[in-house]
Amino acid sequence: MAEVGSAARAASRAVAVAPTAVRNRALLAVHDALDGARTGLIEANRQDLEQGRARDLEAPLLDRLELTPARIDAMLEGLRQVVALPDPVGSISDMRSMPSGIQVGRMRVPLGVIGIIYESRPNVTVEAASLCLKSGNAAILRGGSESLASNCAIADCLRQGLQFGGLPATAVQVVATADRSAVGHLIAMPEYVDVIVPRGGKGLIERISRDARVPVIKHLDGVCHVYIDEFADDEMAFSIAVNAKTQRYGTCNTMETLLVAESKAAAILPRLAQAYVEAGVELRGCPRAMALMPGAKPASEQDWREEYLAPILAVRVVAGLEQAIEHINTYSSQHTDSIVTQEHGRAMRFLREVDSSSVMVNASTRLADGFEYGLGAEIGISTDKIHARGPVGLEGLTTQKFVVLGEGQLRS
Repeated sequence: MAEVGSAARAASRAVAVAPTAVRNRALLAVHDALDGARTGLIEANRQDLEQGRARDLEAPLLDRLELTPARIDAMLEGLRQVVALPDPVGSISDMRSMPSGIQVGRMRVPLGVIGIIYESRPNVTVEAASLCLKSGNAAILRGGSESLASNCAIADCLRQGLQFGGLPATAVQVVATADRSAVGHLIAMPEYVDVIVPRGGKGLIERISRDARVPVIKHLDGVCHVYIDEFADDEMAFSIAVNAKTQRYGTCNTMETLLVAESKAAAILPRLAQAYVEAGVELRGCPRAMALMPGAKPASEQDWREEYLAPILAVRVVAGLEQAIEHINTYSSQHTDSIVTQEHGRAMRFLREVDSSSVMVNASTRLADGFEYGLGAEIGISTDKIHARGPVGLEGLTTQKFVVLGEGQLRS
C-alpha cells in the first residue's frame, strides 16, 4: 500500500498540471476501452456473481453487483457526461484590489490523492475514477471483495485509457486484493493520501471515520424528513410525500419520517395511509397519527432515528412549524429535509433553522442528488460542515488557494 500511495502521489502532480484537453482525451480513451471490453467485463462479473451466490450474498447485494449490458451503457454515458462538464481546475474567483495595490483572489486546485472505499457496485469504479481525473486528482480505489474480478477488469481499461491519453497509468489504481488490512493502511497514509471518501453501509463509514488518519468526506445515514405544514397545498403535499418515500426505498435521500401539522392531519393522513399501504409500506406512528392510519404500528423512540432503507415509514403529528423544526434538528442525520407550504415566511424560517446539508421547500427529498442539482455527477453526499457539504461533484473534489497579483508592492 505504501508503494501504491507513493505512485499515486507522483501521478497526482502530473494530473494536476495536465490541460483539460489531455484529461478529457484520457477519459474518452477509457470510454473506448470499456466499450471494447464488454465481453471480458461481463465474464469477470459472472465470476463475482457466482462466488457471491456461493457465499450466500443477499439478493439486493447481488443486484448491485451485477454488470448488465444496460449498466455498461450507463457507465459509458456517465463518462461522456463527465467529459462534457466544465473543468473547475485553475478558475480564479473573487479577484479584488486592495489598498496596497495588490489584487487578491482564489484559484481552484485539485485536492491531490483521493482514496475511495466502496462496496459491491463495480460502476462506482468508473464513476469515481472519472470524477477524480476530471478534477485533476489521482485516485486509489478499493472496492469490496465481492466485486474484485469486475474491478480488476475495469482497472485494465482505466490503465489503457490513461496511457493513451498521455497520463501516468498510476493516476487511478484499483487495489487488487481482498485483504481487508489494505483499507487500514489506506486510511492511515497522510503522507500519500489527502482525503478518503467511503461509500457503503453505516458500519463501514463508522469504522473509516473512527480509524482514519486522513480527512474523510462522508455521511453516516440519511434520516430524511418531509414536513406538511398547515399552509400546504393538499395535492402537492400528497404527491411529494408519496414520491419521497415510494419512488425508491434503498437510497440515502428517501424520506424516513413524515411530519404533519395537526391542523392538516385529519384531511391528509387517511389518504396518504391508503397510498402507502397500496405501495406495501409499513406505517409506524405516534398515537395521533395511528388514530388516522388504520393498521399502523406504534412508533418507538428509535423509529424517529431510523434509516430504514426499506418500505417502512415513521409518521408523527406535530403542533406546527416550531415543533417540526425541533423534531428534525433532534432526530435528523443532517442529510435532506423538506417543508411543504404555500406561506413564504414559514418556508424561509424552515430554510434558516433546519441544519441539514440540503433543505428544501415544496420538493421531494429524492431530488437531493448531484445530477438533479446540475453538478453532472457526484462522488457521494457529505453531511460534514467543513470543505464539502451536500452532493459532492467536481468542485467538491477541489480546494482553493489564494493568488496575489502585484507590481512590486512592499509592506510598509
